[in-house]
Amino acid sequence: METRRPPFALKLLPSFTDFAFLMPVVWLFGRMNGLKSLLADCDTGWHIRTGDWIVANHVVPAHDIFSFSKPGAPWFSWEWLSDVLFAWLNGLGGLRAVVLFSILLIAVTFTALFRLVRRRSNPIVAFAVTTVAAAGSSIHWLARPHLFTLLFLVLFCAALERVREGHTRLAGVPYLAILPVATVLWTNLHGGFFVGILVIGAYGAGELLSLAFCGDNPAGNRLLAGRRARQYFLCGLACLAASLINPYFYRLHMHLVQDLLPYTWQNIQEWLSPSFHHPAAIYFEAMLVLSVVAAGWKLSKGSFTESVLILLWAHGALLAVRNIPIFMIVAAVPVAAVIQEWLERLPEWNVAGWLRAAVGRFNHVAAETGETDRVGRWHLVSAMGLLLLAAVIWAPHPPQKFRAEFDPQRYPAGALATLRGDLSAHIFTHDEWGDYLIWSLYPSQKVFVDGRAEFYGDDFEKAYTGILNVRDGWENTLGRFGVDTILMPPNTPLSGVLKESGRWRVVYDDRVALVFRSASRTVGQPPSIALTGEGVSRDREVTKTQASDRAITETKTKT
Repeated sequence: METRRPPFALKLLPSFTDFAFLMPVVWLFGRMNGLKSLLADCDTGWHIRTGDWIVANHVVPAHDIFSFSKPGAPWFSWEWLSDVLFAWLNGLGGLRAVVLFSILLIAVTFTALFRLVRRRSNPIVAFAVTTVAAAGSSIHWLARPHLFTLLFLVLFCAALERVREGHTRLAGVPYLAILPVATVLWTNLHGGFFVGILVIGAYGAGELLSLAFCGDNPAGNRLLAGRRARQYFLCGLACLAASLINPYFYRLHMHLVQDLLPYTWQNIQEWLSPSFHHPAAIYFEAMLVLSVVAAGWKLSKGSFTESVLILLWAHGALLAVRNIPIFMIVAAVPVAAVIQEWLERLPEWNVAGWLRAAVGRFNHVAAETGETDRVGRWHLVSAMGLLLLAAVIWAPHPPQKFRAEFDPQRYPAGALATLRGDLSAHIFTHDEWGDYLIWSLYPSQKVFVDGRAEFYGDDFEKAYTGILNVRDGWENTLGRFGVDTILMPPNTPLSGVLKESGRWRVVYDDRVALVFRSASRTVGQPPSIALTGEGVSRDREVTKTQASDRAITETKTKT
């Protein structure tokens, strides 16, 4: 019997893979703030400038290049390869190219996740679970190197799932031999390479638990579990050894440990526990509940790997916001697999007739949809969608959500001209605006502090937050570093105190930022603009500490 070929027109139509590719783009511009969401953290700026420095000097930095407060102190660009790539993209097309590439990374990541989940469920369930995973992960969508970790995580999970299924080789090469090689690239792109090692270890732990608690299994299955556990752990050790292939050798790993300083856990926003008032938290909650149920179901069937993975990364996600995307990706496969199993079994269960009938109809539609979706497509819709997005981003006057810029209502863009007027100034500002000054003024001017909290260390960061919150000795700290210019938002305790001080004068005020200069540097200049015009109306407000002050002075996102 001759197999009928699918009609040519069907190859032109979108598939669920196309929908999965475009879904993050729709979410980014439909439910989020578009490119401003990707550029909501100015760490992107210092990553680009680091890449510029590496390209110019043909070497990775071993000492600080950005600050005047710790000049020449040891510092490593532990994401150097991403920095070089971002710098190249910026040189090619500015921030437009950087954000377009970041969107492409996100789209490819969740397309790969959909394809992975699709292997364990029908396309409708796979797309629904992938959408929830993407929505929950959007809490940490930023144009920064950590996006590579999300992509590599999906690829590692796909390889490990193939090994669990018995497909141990890709084009004749063992999957578990490919992962250490991939770790070398991952390590030089982002410090999240340890996530891959932990996931491999979780698969090994799952096999060990199966060996320990499933004593009634045939001897052959026990031997297979032991062999797989040994292979996973050896692969994990090989990946750890491969991660030493980087310009800094073992010092990179020491740096990652230093990134877990108490200040980081207590003050950096993305290292804090998630707020369930965030709009994306509902998707995290849904996946959390579903994953716990899925883990219990798998445990009842004697499968431990899913439970280890979910326990590990659910705990990580509850500890720190930045781990939520990792949890969402890891949980997607077992959640979809259990939902699919329930859908297949439910018509046989003793439940209401209408429910059995509804699920039966859904399974029928899903089966037909799956058959159609298996037809090869040319994915023209995905390509056209990406080209259309690029065209809008590069338009002469794109809509607000499509503008590749650091939000001038959030960053001190208007103050740059005043700051450039004195290249010898030592400028104090909070760390996120320090990132912006690196992006905007480096190498002409250096910064007091920026988003590299692990570089500055606990003692320095405590002194820095002491200045922001006007604690005892704040003026002495400024004097010790020769600070003569201060750039701050108007609604901070420090701004209010400076406006009342006779030692500082406001030389710029645009409602987004205030620039103060020491009185000794403004001799003979007109009186402070705080004494005239609209500055008067804010004097009382800026001297009043508000609940929002803490978010400005002690928390920020960072890589």
